[in-house]
Amino acid sequence: MAVTPGRLAAPYGLPGHLVDFVEALRARGIAVGPSETVDAGQVMSVLDLLDREALREGLACALLRRPTHRATYDALFDLWFPAAVGTRTDGTGEPEVRIPHGEDGEVDFEALRELIAGLLVDGSPEALALIEQLTAQLVEELGQYQSAKGPSFSAYQALREVAPDTLVSRILDGLLGNAAETDRDAGDYATEIARRTAAQRIADFRKMVEIETRRRSAEQLGKERVASYGVPKLAEEVDFLRASDSEMQSLRRTVAPLARKLASRLAARRKRARAGAIDLRKTLRRSMSTGGVPIDLVLRKPRPTRPELVVLCDVSGSVAGFSNFTLLLVHALREQFSRVRVFAFIDTTDEVTRFFDSGADLGAAMSRMIREADLISYDGHSDYGNAIGVFAERFAHTLTGKTSLLILGDARNNYRDPNTAALAHLATVAKHTHWLNPEPRGQWGNGDSAAPVYADVVPMHECRSAQQLAAVVSGLLPI
Repeated sequence: MAVTPGRLAAPYGLPGHLVDFVEALRARGIAVGPSETVDAGQVMSVLDLLDREALREGLACALLRRPTHRATYDALFDLWFPAAVGTRTDGTGEPEVRIPHGEDGEVDFEALRELIAGLLVDGSPEALALIEQLTAQLVEELGQYQSAKGPSFSAYQALREVAPDTLVSRILDGLLGNAAETDRDAGDYATEIARRTAAQRIADFRKMVEIETRRRSAEQLGKERVASYGVPKLAEEVDFLRASDSEMQSLRRTVAPLARKLASRLAARRKRARAGAIDLRKTLRRSMSTGGVPIDLVLRKPRPTRPELVVLCDVSGSVAGFSNFTLLLVHALREQFSRVRVFAFIDTTDEVTRFFDSGADLGAAMSRMIREADLISYDGHSDYGNAIGVFAERFAHTLTGKTSLLILGDARNNYRDPNTAALAHLATVAKHTHWLNPEPRGQWGNGDSAAPVYADVVPMHECRSAQQLAAVVSGLLPI
């Protein structure tokens, strides 16, 4: 496709443009060092720069260390190495496909939906090229609006009238060859494959519109500004309480490397602690041979026993994602403790350790826990006071002087009795007690939040993202 002349030339040429790209990656939390930047420069020196996808993959190999950073990298790559500048055409000035209009000059959305559905059913490289042209026209004609700082573009506005989610059935009909509905068994393999294909092609079409919107917005507002709000966060920076299903799936993929990092930190801390504390009595006795000067220090023998961990977590809908991820992390770290016991609650408490055996599938374990455990006593709304009271009454014997108690939840108690006396009792029994709260600290105490009340009893820590959780847990885990 031909492009119109642009104004995105780098002031220091291609090397300067690469350095700018690396700085953008660093600004979004992706660790890229000087050696990786040099490698990226070498990659660019041997690749065909007109092959954009080869350049994308080559730079990704040189600059990325974690697969979970790929979505953020791709969005920044599209801003710094756009597919075109300005309006895209086929090189002759006329696009091969156009948005259909009625006699009154307005967009014929029904015909447009049929056109999009037909191209998505085709799925060939030629059809993909036509979809790209249509995407550019959608953003240009339907997604443009006037902002306070001039023309801008919106993916939502471009797709609002098109309603691509309504095209799934049409694409499914096309993929199945318009087979009769009665012939489509819900469990049929081919039908299921077609459903997934249709959903994936709709998702890909949405993504193309979003990429085109970012490209055109960057031309108007600057790529740095668009990068500040239009680029997805790293998986470890995603807010637990606002994460989408796809973001939670990305988060789950970070559990294993995060657990390995925390386990190595624990091992290093235990190694440093093997010497034990100074035995003052024996040190003073030995100093008698040196005139009372304690030259030779006597250290207590270390106690290499691993600590015990008890987790009490809220699994109600408002914090389910946070609790799910934290339980996955605890499960991955279970070998660092002599014993791990897990208790869950909504408005009452039950032990759910049995669902988290070493060989258990964690997704299935969470589903079974919600289904089979006794977590609701009366109305199913979070009741921290009653849940803590039930735990203190039925399960307090699980806490000892070697136990660390970890409480997970947002402390939103629906204006009920917080039962701080029961929590204070548990804190006196356990060796350590800490509360991890996924809400921003500025929201503690707002509405039905009892966070300040509980924070007066036990230390409470803000854990809104996997990054924060890792920092807090690494500091709290006992040696």
